[in-house]
Amino acid sequence: MEEALTLLSFGEQGWGDTIALGVLVTVSLAIATLPFGLVLGFLIALAKNSSEPSLKLAANIYTTIFRGLPELLTLFLVYFGVQIGIQQGLKLLGFDTYIEVNSFVAGMVALALVFSSYASEAFLSAFRGIPQGQYEGGHALGLSRYQTMTLIILPQLIRLALPALGNLWLILLKETSLVSVIGLADLVREAGIAARVTKEPFLFFGVACLIYLVLAMISSTGLARIEKWSKRGEAAR
Repeated sequence: MEEALTLLSFGEQGWGDTIALGVLVTVSLAIATLPFGLVLGFLIALAKNSSEPSLKLAANIYTTIFRGLPELLTLFLVYFGVQIGIQQGLKLLGFDTYIEVNSFVAGMVALALVFSSYASEAFLSAFRGIPQGQYEGGHALGLSRYQTMTLIILPQLIRLALPALGNLWLILLKETSLVSVIGLADLVREAGIAARVTKEPFLFFGVACLIYLVLAMISSTGLARIEKWSKRGEAAR
């Protein structure tokens, strides 16, 4: 027990500070990915809900690709594919330079692509749950399409999509562990390094499991409060 506490302590003899930095990277990556995934997912849902066939087709192809590919493969495609693309572009311009894509940025882009493909379905279901009369009511009040969307539709859309988006956030939080394979010093990678050096895999991977569970519990509590806040108008009625 004392040896385990020493290994998990902060300072030269322990790995506590390293694990804490890994947690910071994991949470930062998830938080940085979330807004991009939400905005992209909303735009894809708009395209799917559009009357323009080409937009619908492009959005359906997008979601089919990124919902069908394994997340790890998407990460590899972004991390290595972007590097190759940049280098080939530079060669065409006459430059022979090696470019390495930042692991954090690559992980954020890959996770945002996957997250947005699922978030678009949540938004699309929410769109279908809003009666057509809401749009007609906005038009009757003299509101523009933009005003109708932002003032009438969007608040209802967020409320209807929130439960599904909350589940997607929890999934995103766990999927950040995939970035360890491209060298980003997240919680899983730091725990793995500590396990190999100290030859205590059960201890450090067990601690990593507990940390993920704590993050999930905190997230679930926060999401429950947000959902309750979003329904405050219903409770008043």
